[in-house]
Amino acid sequence: MSDTPNFNDIIEQLHKKYTDIDQDTDDHLFGLLYSKPITYWDYIQTDALLNLQIQRTTLPDEMVFIAYHQINELIFKMILWEIGQVADKKDLNVTFFESKIMRISRYFDMLTTSFNIMREGMEVEQYMKFRYTLTPASGFQSAQYRLIEFASTELINLIDYRFRKNIDRNTPFTHAFEHLYWQAAGKDHKTGKKSTLLINFEKRYKGDFLRFMEKYNTKNLWTRFKELPEKDQADEDLVKAMRHYDYTVNVTWVMAHYNTAKHYIDSGIGDGEATGGSDWKKYMHPKYQRRIFFPDLWTSKELKEWGQNI
Repeated sequence: MSDTPNFNDIIEQLHKKYTDIDQDTDDHLFGLLYSKPITYWDYIQTDALLNLQIQRTTLPDEMVFIAYHQINELIFKMILWEIGQVADKKDLNVTFFESKIMRISRYFDMLTTSFNIMREGMEVEQYMKFRYTLTPASGFQSAQYRLIEFASTELINLIDYRFRKNIDRNTPFTHAFEHLYWQAAGKDHKTGKKSTLLINFEKRYKGDFLRFMEKYNTKNLWTRFKELPEKDQADEDLVKAMRHYDYTVNVTWVMAHYNTAKHYIDSGIGDGEATGGSDWKKYMHPKYQRRIFFPDLWTSKELKEWGQNI
């Protein structure tokens, strides 16, 4: 009996794969003779990744700040990856929906607990020095986080409460954009003048945001949830998962961020202002902004007390 493995089945499958995409199987097999074996560092692009942390100062703890925020952005990317699968799923069902919501929630659970790295992992004196080199930049300018919000709920739930009565599904996206809740953090509340923080942010991302808002207008998580049959919308595990995600993102994670910022900004060192110049306490605290992705999944009492008992 020969010990030579039989590759016929594999070859046939490869041939079908390449034929289906109008490719020559021989060319691809021949290319394998000269391709290099993969390594961990090549696959993960370790060298490139570890060279992205560029400090602006000589203060050691700035490295913690940079690396931590880059990790956050990678996690945001994974969250958007999971949301996109729900948005594009043709035959959406409870099992698939719940599994994706729980994946997303676990990412945000990790982000929430990780704030201790920021809070306890940097010396206050160092942070209050290097933060001045960041002005007028701010975590406010995380575009991916804004995309997560747009992809999670209907646009009306992200509109500043003062303007919701005058905005509906027929409102142009450009008009709705000017009344998103976070716009208030970048404008002078008396004159309406936009801060440099907001001007720079919009110059870089406004076009992308408007296209994304339109794309997810009819396939965000909340809209897709309401497309499910009523029986599925009442599924206990799915509702629990949706509520967990909503509360984690809009209360627990926000408060972890808020308390970390408070730890440094209210330390008595410095001017007590955010690097971007926003009224960070009112912008960040959930009891003021009352960001709620899935309002119908909460009782009237829970909605009224949103963010107040934490």
